[in-house]
Amino acid sequence: MDERRVRIIDIAEELGLSTATVSNVLHGKTGRVSPETARRVQALLEERQYIPSMAGVLLAQNSSRIIGVALNDHEKYEARALEDGFVASTLGCLSAEIEKSGRFMMVKHATDFDEIARFASMWNLDGLVLMGFCRQDYAALRGRMRIPLVVFDGYPEPAEATGGMCNICTDQRDGGRQVGQYLRALGHRRALCVADNRICMDAERYEGFCEGFGPGAEFLQVPMLRAARRSFYLEHIDLLRRYTAVFAVSDEHALELMHLLQAQGIDVPGDISIVGFDDIPACRMVRPELSSVRQDNALRARAAMEALDGLRSGEAVDAQRVLPVQLIVRESSAPPGGRSPDC
Repeated sequence: MDERRVRIIDIAEELGLSTATVSNVLHGKTGRVSPETARRVQALLEERQYIPSMAGVLLAQNSSRIIGVALNDHEKYEARALEDGFVASTLGCLSAEIEKSGRFMMVKHATDFDEIARFASMWNLDGLVLMGFCRQDYAALRGRMRIPLVVFDGYPEPAEATGGMCNICTDQRDGGRQVGQYLRALGHRRALCVADNRICMDAERYEGFCEGFGPGAEFLQVPMLRAARRSFYLEHIDLLRRYTAVFAVSDEHALELMHLLQAQGIDVPGDISIVGFDDIPACRMVRPELSSVRQDNALRARAAMEALDGLRSGEAVDAQRVLPVQLIVRESSAPPGGRSPDC
């Protein structure tokens, strides 16, 4: 017998036992197994250095104590999703809340819901959090799983937002509105919203921005990939100079644009004010520090665990919960042609 490929059936045959008996000992279900038989099985398992399939162990238990997090491995992340500031911050807060509850977090990159369903089934998850998916087939996924499901900033149809699922989102529109009102109050009359798409949450942020800013708010769609986006900015540098303020729908875009403008000799905020969205830690590590709309990731993590626990215990849980956001004013925004206000 090849010790590197020991199977339960090999152990059972060598001891003259059933595979069910060996499996019960392996998973700690020894109520119907004599102490002597359990001792023999354990001794041979150790001798043969049997390494169980973790998935098999978890499937044999009523609770794995694992909360899965499925992250949309979108092309915009360029295979570096976990390096994204907002994703990293969100996962950090989720990890803290999950550990506080005595459970463990397991992260899965995925591009479609078939992968997610297999992931949930393989590890017998206690619950699942979906991040970064902006699609309309959550109900189909929910129908394939028995575990509670929380969606971050999802867009399910009203009929889909029921039955063991909760959508936890932040007030994207109000965040955009706060930025628009703030820039208008500073005296800006031409402002540009920059995004790499115009759907889902980015569309809501832009729509809110238009509501808050009023006439003079315009939209510029930029390439999704970093290298192409940099080339696009350089080709349109004269266009950017026509505006006194830019609202980027993510801090990653805002920080990238601010660095590029500064390299071209354009002062921030003297020539162009910049405001981002998410308030990732990097906003406070640059000069000037970036104004941004703060999403409370710690609050969202707590809300996610509360929803998962409620769904798991059969309690009535709201199909959707909307969390507030807050504009944090820093040095990157100022009146047109002026210096940044004290923060």
